[in-house]
Amino acid sequence: MADDEWYWCQRHGKVEPASERCSADQRIGPFPSREAAANWQDTIAARNEAWDAADKAWDGEDDAEP
Repeated sequence: MADDEWYWCQRHGKVEPASERCSADQRIGPFPSREAAANWQDTIAARNEAWDAADKAWDGEDDAEP
């Protein structure tokens, strides 16, 4: 298995390469680099914000108060 994919291991609390990854229920990823895996929380927060904004746009909602 190539080490071009990286995971955050919840069990060990550290970044692990694909060749050493733990079971699927213990890992977050894959990420393209060690740095991206280490910053998984920022990536997920940004993704969730983008999805929430897309949901609001789909529903016709905006941030303006009446």
